[in-house]
Amino acid sequence: MKHDPISSGKRKAVNLSIDTGVVAAAREAGINLSQTCEAALRTAAKSERDRQWAKDNRDWIEANNAWVEKNGLPLEKYRLF
Repeated sequence: MKHDPISSGKRKAVNLSIDTGVVAAAREAGINLSQTCEAALRTAAKSERDRQWAKDNRDWIEANNAWVEKNGLPLEKYRLF
């Protein structure tokens, strides 16, 4: 099982406002609203966290890429592919 750094394992009741047509269609399809909302929020939070990390580390990433472009990969001679 993979570790999910976002999950706490605890649950908190919250109020959401969702279009009634969407709720009706989801219930008709047998979709669990809590699980679906949680999964969507987890995905959105991870995407935003990854975007922010890339923004915060842009200078290092660019410097690292430039070094590899100039010098090649340090252990490239040991690669098997």
